[in-house]
Amino acid sequence: MMAQDKTVTLASLSKRDTIVSIAIIGGLFFIFGFVTWINAILIPYFKIACELNHFESYLVAFAFYIAYLVMSLPAGYLLKKIGFKKGMMIGFLIMSIGAGLFVPAGFSRAYPVFLTGLFTLGIGLSILQTAANPYITILGDKERAAQRFSIMGICNKLAGIIAPLLFAAVILRSTDNVLFEQINLMEGAEKEQALDELIARVIVPYAVVAVVLFILGLFVRYSPLPEIDTETEDEQLATSNADKKSILDFPHLVFGAIAIFFHVGSQVIAVDSIINYVSETGVPFLEAKVFPSYTLTATIIGYLLGIAFIPKVMSQLTALRICTVSGLVLSIMVILVEGKVHLLGHYTDVSVWFIVLLGFANSMIWAGVWPLALDSLGRFIKIGASLLIMGLCGNAIMPLIYGYLADTYGLKEAYWVLVPCYVYLIFYAYYGFRLKKWR
Repeated sequence: MMAQDKTVTLASLSKRDTIVSIAIIGGLFFIFGFVTWINAILIPYFKIACELNHFESYLVAFAFYIAYLVMSLPAGYLLKKIGFKKGMMIGFLIMSIGAGLFVPAGFSRAYPVFLTGLFTLGIGLSILQTAANPYITILGDKERAAQRFSIMGICNKLAGIIAPLLFAAVILRSTDNVLFEQINLMEGAEKEQALDELIARVIVPYAVVAVVLFILGLFVRYSPLPEIDTETEDEQLATSNADKKSILDFPHLVFGAIAIFFHVGSQVIAVDSIINYVSETGVPFLEAKVFPSYTLTATIIGYLLGIAFIPKVMSQLTALRICTVSGLVLSIMVILVEGKVHLLGHYTDVSVWFIVLLGFANSMIWAGVWPLALDSLGRFIKIGASLLIMGLCGNAIMPLIYGYLADTYGLKEAYWVLVPCYVYLIFYAYYGFRLKKWR
Protein backbone atom coordinates (compact mmCIF):
# COMPACT_ATOMS: atom_id res chain seq x y z
CA MET A 1 0.00 0.00 0.00
CA MET A 2 1.32 3.42 -0.93
CA ALA A 3 1.89 6.19 1.57
CA GLN A 4 -1.29 8.16 1.97
CA ASP A 5 -0.10 11.52 0.64
CA LYS A 6 2.87 10.51 -1.47
CA THR A 7 2.69 12.03 -4.96
CA VAL A 8 3.43 9.50 -7.70
CA THR A 9 3.81 9.65 -11.47
CA LEU A 10 1.57 7.67 -13.79
CA ALA A 11 4.56 5.68 -15.06
CA SER A 12 5.35 4.46 -11.54
CA LEU A 13 1.87 2.99 -10.95
CA SER A 14 1.74 -0.81 -11.06
CA LYS A 15 -1.13 -2.65 -12.73
CA ARG A 16 -2.49 -3.52 -9.28
CA ASP A 17 -2.36 0.14 -8.18
CA THR A 18 -4.22 1.15 -11.33
CA ILE A 19 -6.95 -1.48 -10.85
CA VAL A 20 -7.39 -0.53 -7.18
CA SER A 21 -7.62 3.15 -8.13
CA ILE A 22 -10.22 2.50 -10.83
CA ALA A 23 -12.25 0.38 -8.37
CA ILE A 24 -12.23 3.15 -5.75
CA ILE A 25 -13.19 5.82 -8.29
CA GLY A 26 -15.92 3.47 -9.57
CA GLY A 27 -17.34 3.39 -6.05
CA LEU A 28 -17.27 7.19 -6.00
CA PHE A 29 -19.18 7.33 -9.28
CA PHE A 30 -21.80 5.04 -7.73
CA ILE A 31 -22.22 7.55 -4.89
CA PHE A 32 -22.38 10.43 -7.41
CA GLY A 33 -25.17 8.62 -9.23
CA PHE A 34 -27.09 7.78 -6.07
CA VAL A 35 -27.11 11.39 -4.87
CA THR A 36 -27.71 12.86 -8.35
CA TRP A 37 -30.41 10.70 -9.91
CA ILE A 38 -32.60 10.70 -6.81
CA ASN A 39 -33.70 14.10 -8.14
CA ALA A 40 -35.82 12.21 -10.69
CA ILE A 41 -38.20 11.23 -7.88
CA LEU A 42 -37.68 14.37 -5.75
CA ILE A 43 -38.96 16.67 -8.51
CA PRO A 44 -42.46 15.13 -8.86
CA TYR A 45 -42.58 14.38 -5.10
CA PHE A 46 -41.85 17.98 -4.08
CA LYS A 47 -44.25 19.17 -6.79
CA ILE A 48 -47.06 17.44 -4.88
CA ALA A 49 -45.91 17.87 -1.28
CA CYS A 50 -44.90 21.54 -1.62
CA GLU A 51 -47.67 22.44 -4.13
CA LEU A 52 -45.42 23.61 -6.96
CA ASN A 53 -45.88 24.24 -10.67
CA HIS A 54 -43.52 22.63 -13.22
CA PHE A 55 -41.09 25.57 -13.20
CA GLU A 56 -40.87 25.65 -9.40
CA SER A 57 -40.40 21.88 -9.16
CA TYR A 58 -37.41 22.03 -11.52
CA LEU A 59 -35.71 24.38 -9.05
CA VAL A 60 -34.66 21.06 -7.46
CA ALA A 61 -32.33 20.45 -10.40
CA PHE A 62 -31.39 24.15 -10.58
CA ALA A 63 -30.35 24.41 -6.93
CA PHE A 64 -28.38 21.16 -7.13
CA TYR A 65 -26.50 21.84 -10.35
CA ILE A 66 -25.99 25.61 -10.21
CA ALA A 67 -23.46 24.78 -7.48
CA TYR A 68 -21.20 23.46 -10.25
CA LEU A 69 -21.11 26.92 -11.83
CA VAL A 70 -20.29 28.53 -8.48
CA MET A 71 -17.81 25.99 -7.14
CA SER A 72 -16.04 24.26 -10.03
CA LEU A 73 -13.17 26.72 -10.59
CA PRO A 74 -12.55 27.16 -6.83
CA ALA A 75 -12.60 23.34 -6.61
CA GLY A 76 -9.87 23.17 -9.26
CA TYR A 77 -7.63 25.56 -7.31
CA LEU A 78 -8.44 23.72 -4.07
CA LEU A 79 -7.33 20.41 -5.58
CA LYS A 80 -4.21 22.07 -6.99
CA LYS A 81 -3.32 23.26 -3.49
CA ILE A 82 -4.21 20.27 -1.25
CA GLY A 83 -4.34 17.35 -3.69
CA PHE A 84 -7.01 14.92 -4.86
CA LYS A 85 -7.56 12.89 -1.67
CA LYS A 86 -7.95 15.71 0.85
CA GLY A 87 -10.14 17.52 -1.66
CA MET A 88 -12.40 14.48 -2.02
CA MET A 89 -12.73 14.22 1.77
CA ILE A 90 -13.80 17.87 1.98
CA GLY A 91 -16.30 17.25 -0.82
CA PHE A 92 -17.91 14.37 1.08
CA LEU A 93 -18.08 16.35 4.33
CA ILE A 94 -19.83 19.25 2.57
CA MET A 95 -22.29 16.80 1.00
CA SER A 96 -22.99 15.37 4.46
CA ILE A 97 -23.96 18.85 5.66
CA GLY A 98 -26.25 19.29 2.64
CA ALA A 99 -28.06 16.00 3.29
CA GLY A 100 -28.40 16.94 6.96
CA LEU A 101 -30.28 20.13 6.00
CA PHE A 102 -33.15 17.94 4.79
CA VAL A 103 -33.95 17.14 8.44
CA PRO A 104 -35.00 20.67 9.53
CA ALA A 105 -36.50 21.25 6.08
CA GLY A 106 -38.68 18.16 6.49
CA PHE A 107 -39.93 19.24 9.91
CA SER A 108 -40.90 22.70 8.62
CA ARG A 109 -41.93 21.78 5.02
CA ALA A 110 -39.71 24.69 3.93
CA TYR A 111 -38.95 24.35 0.22
CA PRO A 112 -36.19 27.04 0.32
CA VAL A 113 -34.35 25.02 3.00
CA PHE A 114 -34.63 21.90 0.84
CA LEU A 115 -33.14 23.89 -2.04
CA THR A 116 -30.31 25.11 0.24
CA GLY A 117 -29.58 21.49 1.15
CA LEU A 118 -29.53 20.50 -2.52
CA PHE A 119 -27.21 23.43 -3.32
CA THR A 120 -24.84 22.33 -0.55
CA LEU A 121 -24.90 18.75 -1.85
CA GLY A 122 -24.03 20.15 -5.27
CA ILE A 123 -21.05 22.11 -3.89
CA GLY A 124 -19.58 18.98 -2.36
CA LEU A 125 -20.26 16.92 -5.45
CA SER A 126 -18.61 19.52 -7.71
CA ILE A 127 -15.36 19.08 -5.75
CA LEU A 128 -15.60 15.30 -6.06
CA GLN A 129 -16.38 15.41 -9.77
CA THR A 130 -13.53 17.85 -10.44
CA ALA A 131 -11.16 15.33 -8.86
CA ALA A 132 -12.58 12.03 -10.13
CA ASN A 133 -13.05 12.77 -13.84
CA PRO A 134 -9.46 13.80 -14.71
CA TYR A 135 -8.31 10.84 -12.59
CA ILE A 136 -10.11 8.47 -14.95
CA THR A 137 -8.96 10.40 -18.02
CA ILE A 138 -5.25 10.09 -17.24
CA LEU A 139 -5.26 6.70 -15.46
CA GLY A 140 -4.25 4.63 -18.50
CA ASP A 141 -4.03 4.73 -22.28
CA LYS A 142 -5.67 7.83 -23.80
CA GLU A 143 -7.42 5.82 -26.54
CA ARG A 144 -9.09 3.68 -23.86
CA ALA A 145 -10.35 6.61 -21.78
CA ALA A 146 -13.89 6.12 -23.12
CA GLN A 147 -13.74 2.50 -21.94
CA ARG A 148 -12.84 3.60 -18.43
CA PHE A 149 -15.54 6.27 -18.48
CA SER A 150 -18.02 3.61 -19.61
CA ILE A 151 -17.17 1.55 -16.52
CA MET A 152 -17.64 4.65 -14.37
CA GLY A 153 -20.88 5.38 -16.21
CA ILE A 154 -22.22 1.92 -15.41
CA CYS A 155 -21.47 2.49 -11.72
CA ASN A 156 -23.17 5.89 -11.92
CA LYS A 157 -26.27 4.73 -13.78
CA LEU A 158 -26.72 1.55 -11.72
CA ALA A 159 -26.99 3.86 -8.74
CA GLY A 160 -29.37 5.99 -10.81
CA ILE A 161 -31.60 2.96 -11.35
CA ILE A 162 -31.48 1.89 -7.72
CA ALA A 163 -31.79 5.32 -6.05
CA PRO A 164 -35.24 6.44 -7.31
CA LEU A 165 -36.72 2.97 -6.80
CA LEU A 166 -35.22 2.61 -3.31
CA PHE A 167 -36.23 6.15 -2.38
CA ALA A 168 -39.75 5.51 -3.70
CA ALA A 169 -39.95 2.26 -1.73
CA VAL A 170 -38.99 4.12 1.45
CA ILE A 171 -41.22 7.18 1.15
CA LEU A 172 -44.17 6.06 -1.01
CA ARG A 173 -47.13 3.93 0.10
CA SER A 174 -49.41 1.68 -1.94
CA THR A 175 -52.33 4.02 -1.14
CA ASP A 176 -50.56 7.20 -2.29
CA ASN A 177 -52.28 7.37 -5.68
CA VAL A 178 -55.55 7.89 -3.81
CA LEU A 179 -53.90 10.32 -1.36
CA PHE A 180 -52.46 12.44 -4.19
CA GLU A 181 -55.94 12.78 -5.70
CA GLN A 182 -57.55 13.56 -2.33
CA ILE A 183 -55.00 16.27 -1.47
CA ASN A 184 -56.26 18.36 -4.40
CA LEU A 185 -59.77 18.23 -2.84
CA MET A 186 -58.66 19.02 0.73
CA GLU A 187 -58.70 22.47 2.31
CA GLY A 188 -57.34 24.24 5.37
CA ALA A 189 -55.85 22.38 8.33
CA GLU A 190 -56.65 18.94 6.90
CA LYS A 191 -54.64 19.67 3.76
CA GLU A 192 -51.72 21.17 5.72
CA GLN A 193 -51.55 18.10 7.97
CA ALA A 194 -51.57 15.73 4.99
CA LEU A 195 -48.79 17.69 3.25
CA ASP A 196 -46.72 17.88 6.45
CA GLU A 197 -46.95 14.11 6.90
CA LEU A 198 -46.02 13.58 3.25
CA ILE A 199 -42.88 15.74 3.30
CA ALA A 200 -41.77 14.38 6.70
CA ARG A 201 -41.10 11.03 5.04
CA VAL A 202 -37.78 12.35 3.65
CA ILE A 203 -36.30 13.10 7.10
CA VAL A 204 -35.04 9.65 8.09
CA PRO A 205 -33.64 8.67 4.63
CA TYR A 206 -31.59 11.87 4.34
CA ALA A 207 -30.39 11.66 7.94
CA VAL A 208 -28.98 8.23 7.07
CA VAL A 209 -27.45 9.59 3.85
CA ALA A 210 -25.74 12.39 5.83
CA VAL A 211 -24.05 9.87 8.15
CA VAL A 212 -22.98 7.62 5.26
CA LEU A 213 -21.44 10.56 3.35
CA PHE A 214 -19.46 11.60 6.42
CA ILE A 215 -18.05 8.07 6.80
CA LEU A 216 -17.18 7.92 3.09
CA GLY A 217 -15.19 11.15 3.40
CA LEU A 218 -12.99 9.55 6.06
CA PHE A 219 -12.68 6.37 3.99
CA VAL A 220 -11.41 8.20 0.88
CA ARG A 221 -8.92 10.23 2.92
CA TYR A 222 -7.27 7.08 4.28
CA SER A 223 -7.78 4.83 1.24
CA PRO A 224 -4.89 3.52 -0.94
CA LEU A 225 -5.89 5.92 -3.73
CA PRO A 226 -2.60 7.40 -5.08
CA GLU A 227 -1.95 11.15 -5.28
CA ILE A 228 -1.00 11.49 -8.96
CA ASP A 229 1.43 14.18 -10.14
CA THR A 230 -0.32 16.26 -12.80
CA GLU A 231 1.96 19.30 -12.58
CA THR A 232 5.03 17.88 -14.36
CA GLU A 233 4.96 18.03 -18.18
CA ASP A 234 7.21 16.16 -20.59
CA GLU A 235 9.53 18.28 -22.73
CA GLN A 236 7.37 18.19 -25.87
CA LEU A 237 4.20 19.16 -24.01
CA ALA A 238 6.01 21.87 -22.04
CA THR A 239 7.24 23.39 -25.32
CA SER A 240 3.78 23.20 -26.87
CA ASN A 241 2.17 24.91 -23.84
CA ALA A 242 4.94 27.47 -23.26
CA ASP A 243 2.79 30.34 -24.56
CA LYS A 244 -0.34 29.24 -22.63
CA LYS A 245 -1.24 31.51 -19.75
CA SER A 246 -4.63 30.09 -18.72
CA ILE A 247 -7.19 27.42 -19.61
CA LEU A 248 -8.93 29.94 -21.88
CA ASP A 249 -5.98 29.57 -24.28
CA PHE A 250 -7.29 26.08 -25.19
CA PRO A 251 -10.31 26.51 -27.51
CA HIS A 252 -10.98 22.76 -27.70
CA LEU A 253 -11.35 22.82 -23.89
CA VAL A 254 -13.68 25.83 -23.89
CA PHE A 255 -15.86 24.32 -26.62
CA GLY A 256 -15.75 21.04 -24.68
CA ALA A 257 -17.13 22.74 -21.56
CA ILE A 258 -20.02 24.08 -23.64
CA ALA A 259 -20.54 20.56 -25.02
CA ILE A 260 -20.72 19.21 -21.45
CA PHE A 261 -23.28 21.94 -20.65
CA PHE A 262 -25.61 20.83 -23.45
CA HIS A 263 -24.97 17.12 -22.91
CA VAL A 264 -25.78 17.00 -19.21
CA GLY A 265 -28.71 19.39 -19.66
CA SER A 266 -30.29 17.19 -22.31
CA GLN A 267 -29.53 14.04 -20.30
CA VAL A 268 -31.10 15.28 -17.08
CA ILE A 269 -34.20 16.48 -18.96
CA ALA A 270 -34.65 13.00 -20.43
CA VAL A 271 -34.43 11.39 -16.98
CA ASP A 272 -36.01 13.96 -14.66
CA SER A 273 -38.95 14.94 -16.88
CA ILE A 274 -40.11 11.48 -17.88
CA ILE A 275 -42.22 10.73 -14.77
CA ASN A 276 -44.29 13.90 -15.24
CA TYR A 277 -44.54 13.28 -19.00
CA VAL A 278 -45.64 9.65 -18.59
CA SER A 279 -48.19 10.72 -15.94
CA GLU A 280 -49.53 13.27 -18.44
CA THR A 281 -50.29 10.41 -20.85
CA GLY A 282 -52.60 8.82 -18.25
CA VAL A 283 -50.22 6.46 -16.44
CA PRO A 284 -50.57 6.54 -12.59
CA PHE A 285 -47.67 8.10 -10.66
CA LEU A 286 -46.71 4.85 -8.89
CA GLU A 287 -46.42 3.14 -12.28
CA ALA A 288 -44.66 6.08 -13.94
CA LYS A 289 -41.88 6.11 -11.30
CA VAL A 290 -40.07 3.21 -13.05
CA PHE A 291 -39.45 5.09 -16.30
CA PRO A 292 -36.24 6.90 -15.20
CA SER A 293 -34.86 3.41 -14.58
CA TYR A 294 -35.71 2.40 -18.17
CA THR A 295 -33.87 5.46 -19.49
CA LEU A 296 -30.81 4.76 -17.36
CA THR A 297 -30.88 1.08 -18.36
CA ALA A 298 -30.69 2.17 -22.00
CA THR A 299 -27.65 4.26 -21.03
CA ILE A 300 -25.99 1.26 -19.37
CA ILE A 301 -26.54 -0.79 -22.54
CA GLY A 302 -24.68 1.95 -24.43
CA TYR A 303 -21.83 1.79 -21.92
CA LEU A 304 -21.55 -2.00 -22.26
CA LEU A 305 -21.34 -1.68 -26.04
CA GLY A 306 -18.69 1.02 -25.58
CA ILE A 307 -16.60 -1.27 -23.37
CA ALA A 308 -16.95 -4.09 -25.90
CA PHE A 309 -16.33 -2.12 -29.11
CA ILE A 310 -13.86 0.68 -28.16
CA PRO A 311 -11.16 0.77 -29.50
CA LYS A 312 -11.25 -2.67 -31.21
CA VAL A 313 -14.27 -2.07 -33.48
CA MET A 314 -14.59 1.72 -33.44
CA SER A 315 -12.79 4.71 -31.98
CA GLN A 316 -14.22 6.71 -29.10
CA LEU A 317 -14.62 9.61 -31.55
CA THR A 318 -16.82 7.49 -33.86
CA ALA A 319 -18.93 6.43 -30.88
CA LEU A 320 -19.34 10.10 -29.91
CA ARG A 321 -20.50 11.00 -33.41
CA ILE A 322 -23.02 8.13 -33.54
CA CYS A 323 -24.50 9.13 -30.19
CA THR A 324 -24.82 12.85 -30.97
CA VAL A 325 -26.58 12.23 -34.29
CA SER A 326 -28.87 9.63 -32.66
CA GLY A 327 -29.78 12.14 -29.95
CA LEU A 328 -30.88 14.71 -32.53
CA VAL A 329 -32.99 12.17 -34.46
CA LEU A 330 -34.69 10.82 -31.30
CA SER A 331 -35.41 14.33 -29.98
CA ILE A 332 -37.26 15.21 -33.17
CA MET A 333 -39.18 11.91 -33.02
CA VAL A 334 -40.30 12.64 -29.44
CA ILE A 335 -41.96 15.82 -30.70
CA LEU A 336 -43.35 14.68 -34.03
CA VAL A 337 -44.37 11.02 -33.53
CA GLU A 338 -47.39 9.99 -31.45
CA GLY A 339 -49.71 7.05 -30.91
CA LYS A 340 -50.52 4.64 -28.07
CA VAL A 341 -48.51 1.41 -27.67
CA HIS A 342 -48.36 -1.55 -25.24
CA LEU A 343 -44.76 -2.21 -24.20
CA LEU A 344 -43.18 -3.80 -21.11
CA GLY A 345 -46.58 -3.92 -19.46
CA HIS A 346 -47.29 -0.22 -19.96
CA TYR A 347 -49.90 1.41 -22.20
CA THR A 348 -48.60 4.86 -23.08
CA ASP A 349 -47.64 7.16 -25.93
CA VAL A 350 -44.86 5.92 -28.23
CA SER A 351 -42.98 9.20 -27.72
CA VAL A 352 -42.25 8.07 -24.16
CA TRP A 353 -40.07 5.28 -25.54
CA PHE A 354 -38.09 7.70 -27.69
CA ILE A 355 -37.26 9.56 -24.46
CA VAL A 356 -36.16 6.23 -22.98
CA LEU A 357 -33.92 5.64 -26.02
CA LEU A 358 -32.30 9.03 -25.46
CA GLY A 359 -30.59 7.25 -22.57
CA PHE A 360 -28.74 5.13 -25.15
CA ALA A 361 -27.90 8.16 -27.30
CA ASN A 362 -26.45 9.96 -24.27
CA SER A 363 -24.31 7.03 -23.16
CA MET A 364 -20.98 7.74 -24.88
CA ILE A 365 -21.12 11.55 -25.12
CA TRP A 366 -19.55 12.29 -21.72
CA ALA A 367 -16.95 9.57 -22.31
CA GLY A 368 -16.18 11.00 -25.75
CA VAL A 369 -15.93 14.67 -24.81
CA TRP A 370 -13.66 14.41 -21.74
CA PRO A 371 -10.53 12.92 -23.36
CA LEU A 372 -10.89 15.24 -26.37
CA ALA A 373 -11.28 18.33 -24.19
CA LEU A 374 -8.42 17.48 -21.80
CA ASP A 375 -6.01 16.51 -24.59
CA SER A 376 -2.56 18.15 -24.25
CA LEU A 377 -3.48 20.30 -21.23
CA GLY A 378 -0.47 19.18 -19.18
CA ARG A 379 -0.11 21.30 -16.04
CA PHE A 380 -3.51 22.91 -16.72
CA ILE A 381 -5.40 19.62 -16.34
CA LYS A 382 -6.88 20.21 -12.85
CA ILE A 383 -8.13 23.69 -13.68
CA GLY A 384 -9.21 22.48 -17.14
CA ALA A 385 -11.22 19.70 -15.50
CA SER A 386 -12.88 22.29 -13.27
CA LEU A 387 -13.98 24.22 -16.38
CA LEU A 388 -15.57 21.06 -17.78
CA ILE A 389 -17.28 20.39 -14.45
CA MET A 390 -18.59 23.95 -14.57
CA GLY A 391 -20.44 22.82 -17.69
CA LEU A 392 -22.57 20.65 -15.39
CA CYS A 393 -24.55 23.78 -14.57
CA GLY A 394 -26.40 22.81 -17.76
CA ASN A 395 -28.24 20.43 -15.44
CA ALA A 396 -29.48 23.51 -13.58
CA ILE A 397 -30.39 25.77 -16.48
CA MET A 398 -31.74 23.44 -19.18
CA PRO A 399 -34.43 21.79 -16.97
CA LEU A 400 -35.66 25.26 -15.96
CA ILE A 401 -36.02 26.18 -19.61
CA TYR A 402 -37.82 22.88 -20.17
CA GLY A 403 -40.08 23.56 -17.14
CA TYR A 404 -40.96 27.04 -18.42
CA LEU A 405 -41.75 25.70 -21.89
CA ALA A 406 -43.80 22.88 -20.33
CA ASP A 407 -45.91 25.37 -18.36
CA THR A 408 -46.30 27.64 -21.40
CA TYR A 409 -46.70 25.25 -24.35
CA GLY A 410 -47.09 21.74 -22.91
CA LEU A 411 -44.83 18.90 -21.80
CA LYS A 412 -44.42 17.39 -25.27
CA GLU A 413 -43.67 20.66 -27.05
CA ALA A 414 -41.10 21.54 -24.38
CA TYR A 415 -38.81 18.81 -25.74
CA TRP A 416 -37.89 21.18 -28.59
CA VAL A 417 -35.25 22.45 -26.15
CA LEU A 418 -33.26 19.25 -26.84
CA VAL A 419 -32.78 19.95 -30.56
CA PRO A 420 -30.21 22.80 -30.32
CA CYS A 421 -28.36 20.81 -27.62
CA TYR A 422 -27.66 17.93 -29.99
CA VAL A 423 -26.92 20.24 -32.91
CA TYR A 424 -24.09 21.79 -30.90
CA LEU A 425 -22.85 18.37 -29.75
CA ILE A 426 -22.66 17.27 -33.40
CA PHE A 427 -20.60 20.42 -34.12
CA TYR A 428 -18.13 19.55 -31.35
CA ALA A 429 -17.86 15.89 -32.38
CA TYR A 430 -17.06 16.76 -36.01
CA TYR A 431 -15.18 20.04 -35.74
CA GLY A 432 -14.94 21.82 -32.37
CA PHE A 433 -12.52 19.36 -30.73
CA ARG A 434 -9.92 19.99 -33.48
CA LEU A 435 -9.49 23.67 -32.63
CA LYS A 436 -6.24 23.84 -30.63
CA LYS A 437 -5.61 27.57 -31.22
CA TRP A 438 -8.02 30.48 -31.48
CA ARG A 439 -6.38 31.76 -34.63
